[in-house]
Amino acid sequence: MKGLSEVLKNSDNVINGVAAAPGIVIGKVHLYHRELISVDNQDIEDVDEAIDSFREAIVKAKKELSKIFELARQKMGEARAEIFSAQMMILDDPVLIGTIEDRIRKEKKLPEYIVNDEISKFQDLMVVAEEFYLKERALDIGDIKNRIIRNVQKKRLISKITPGVIVVSESLTPADTILFSKSEVKAFVTDRGGLTSHTAIVARSLDIPAVVGTHDATHTINQGDLIIVDGFNGHVFVNPNESQLKFFNEKITLMLQINEEMKDLVNKPCQTLDGHDVSVFANLDVTEEISHVVANKAHGIGLYRTEQIIEELGELPDENEQYQIYSKLASKIYPRTITIRAFDIGGDKVKIWEFKEANPFLGLRGIRFLLENEPIFMKQIKAILRANIHHNVHFMIPMISTVKEVLKVKQLIKVASDELNVEKYPHSKSIKLGIMIEVPSAALMVKELAKEVDFLSIGTNDLIQYIMAVDRGNDTVSNLYQEFHPAILRTLHHIITEAALQNKPVSICGEMAADNQAVPLLVGLGFTSLSVSPSAMLPIKRTIRSLSFEAAKVLAEKCLACDNEDDVIKHVSEFFENQHIPRTRTIL
Repeated sequence: MKGLSEVLKNSDNVINGVAAAPGIVIGKVHLYHRELISVDNQDIEDVDEAIDSFREAIVKAKKELSKIFELARQKMGEARAEIFSAQMMILDDPVLIGTIEDRIRKEKKLPEYIVNDEISKFQDLMVVAEEFYLKERALDIGDIKNRIIRNVQKKRLISKITPGVIVVSESLTPADTILFSKSEVKAFVTDRGGLTSHTAIVARSLDIPAVVGTHDATHTINQGDLIIVDGFNGHVFVNPNESQLKFFNEKITLMLQINEEMKDLVNKPCQTLDGHDVSVFANLDVTEEISHVVANKAHGIGLYRTEQIIEELGELPDENEQYQIYSKLASKIYPRTITIRAFDIGGDKVKIWEFKEANPFLGLRGIRFLLENEPIFMKQIKAILRANIHHNVHFMIPMISTVKEVLKVKQLIKVASDELNVEKYPHSKSIKLGIMIEVPSAALMVKELAKEVDFLSIGTNDLIQYIMAVDRGNDTVSNLYQEFHPAILRTLHHIITEAALQNKPVSICGEMAADNQAVPLLVGLGFTSLSVSPSAMLPIKRTIRSLSFEAAKVLAEKCLACDNEDDVIKHVSEFFENQHIPRTRTIL
């Protein structure tokens, strides 16, 4: 089967967005345009009648959201359904309700006009905010506002659609997403939204593929069009040609086959045919994925990206907020471990301040940012120490480039522990400390760095980018971003060899770890710990159980001797054929 890159190469009917919920579906489009709510700036005579109408609308809105909340609990579980509980709290806000009623009395205007004007103030502030989270929550506030206005105006909400369609819309509220799921919607495509948007969270919870943040899908796609939604990669193919249909139908068939096989894998050991154990951990981006991680019996959480908390909350969390999040995750994964990475802020990651740099990838990011903003870092360290009361929390530092940075971090951990002693907070006196190997200087200094830490983790995405001096997001040079380049393989071999001499474990994360084609090579190089996205865990486990460790070592030796990536890829292809391993990339 040809690869996705080949399909994309000659395709002019592709819309790109954010891969928000995994899956591949083909279906007809239902173009959903939310009914526009219009309000008039009219004077009223009967103020009491207007306030009664407003109060009735609030009561009805609560009943509507209560039904949706109950449906969400049934479909998504208690924790994830809290999205709707938060919306219901707005309807109980005495300040908001009181302000609206006071304005109706004083201004003697239609209640829907006052509701629209008052709630829009908060909504507008969120829309123009720099924080992505607040922009996303503006949609939730808008849903509450429109729900009240619609009820004041005695209008009905039309949410029924033809079963089995793909909904394409500018944006969707969590309520829209839940209600459409009753009609067995195949997938969602939206112009707006991101990975942590409520639409994305609900879609993942319901196992409905979704691509969000496409910007202009509603202007490109028409009602009734046939489209392919690739929720693994964030692509939408509009009115696909025969070649595209053939490719994705084969993918769907393969995916169904793999999913069926995966059911039997959950309780089986993760080891090669000749008994060599390999641990598969899960990367965690958003907290609600933890249930999927536990259900599929990951060896633990190999990477929790804490900067996503900033995206979810819309602001820097304080020490107690972080403690609550970390301790809950640690409890749910116990007795397995969770590796919490310090805030990776800057570069292409989340930004909390609008400071500009000529080259952010080489600037103030990761540990550099944290050491420049020590109060932020100290709050996180203290929260993590407090969460480690069961000793299953590991702490990992991103973007390390010098030994001096590691020594400074260890010093701050000691200071944080002393402060917690004074504050009388129960906490762990020590914690397993690890570092990310992402830059060439760290790769070359593994021997010295390994002496100062308990473990190392290779971030292949950045490491490849920095070694090859290529921006992987730049189409002009993206062909140079090559995980199978001999320079990358030799660097990986050097890291794991030097770390072994110091008796320090090394894990590998990033896209390379989740690439089934790369797994035999990584195992052959000596990696015994891979950390991948939750959706990739079982497919990777399947590949590991299909290969021979001794044969993988021979493959690694051959590839290390190559002087170009084409020869490496050739050896990998021959390995899959000789070992009779299904040649399929993880469906990502």
